[in-house]
Amino acid sequence: MNAPQPASLADTRRLTFAVTGVSVATALVLTVLKLAVWASGGSVALLASLADSGLDVVAALATFVAVRVAAAPPDEEHRFGHGKAEAFSSLLQAGLVFASAALVGQEAVHRLLHPAAPRHEAEALLVMLVSLLATVALVTAQSWILNRARSVAVSGDRAHYLADLASNLAAILGIGLAALTRDPRFDAAAGVVVSLWLLWGAVKVFREAGDHLMDRELDAVERQAIVDSVMADPQILGVHDLRTHASGPGVRVQMHVELAADLSLMAAHFIVDAAEARVLAAFPTADVIIHPDPAGVVEAVAFGYERPSAGASGPSAAA
Repeated sequence: MNAPQPASLADTRRLTFAVTGVSVATALVLTVLKLAVWASGGSVALLASLADSGLDVVAALATFVAVRVAAAPPDEEHRFGHGKAEAFSSLLQAGLVFASAALVGQEAVHRLLHPAAPRHEAEALLVMLVSLLATVALVTAQSWILNRARSVAVSGDRAHYLADLASNLAAILGIGLAALTRDPRFDAAAGVVVSLWLLWGAVKVFREAGDHLMDRELDAVERQAIVDSVMADPQILGVHDLRTHASGPGVRVQMHVELAADLSLMAAHFIVDAAEARVLAAFPTADVIIHPDPAGVVEAVAFGYERPSAGASGPSAAA
């Protein structure tokens, strides 16, 4: 099966705008349903899921706004665009998840020490099943979009909803066991499991957002794909000082390429333009800057790639 083609910047905006709207609607509907059933039943496991869904509303709204801010074109005050708005949204999500985990964990431990039987277990189970199915549908849509478009905000939102899947399953198990055994501690134990899972999900979102804000390099596979695209032209003798990072839906790529020293400025310009076009074909949302250097002038190359000599295979890192 062929890998999906990367989306253009316009398509990325359209896809992320649509899925963040669906995310807000899903969180609102599930929060209202869980609130209505929890108010009449008092299940701790359902309370855990309700708290998470309530924070989902806030997080989804933040993501909804962030992807639109990030998609705004550069202006005089933000010449590199607004892409990092997405990372701030992810940090907010992680903070909300930490708060949710703490509150739910506190209530769950209290109920373990002072058991109280939940009521209306059937209604609670039904709501949790609806929540589970809705979350699966949303995560599937987010995964489909992330295979085609880059968005740290949507990725963070998806990570949050993946944690919701686990919390929904734990809540269903806890409520079901409490109903079958008439032992409310199963319900409270499920709340503890959910709070721990939320903490783990928050840590992962924090890491991804931190990498984004600290301009972490793209992964090795993507960097090699950039190098391969550039060096598809045999007139390019080497690549060095490759620098990359993601910014919201976009990617920034900078590098130096080595060309024959006797080339005219016009010829070098056309070679570099063609190389930039090849990178853009593989990374449609990239902002690419390539500087040409005459071969042989650079004595020490840091993080470089040189065209192999006869008999070698593929680009190799220079010392």
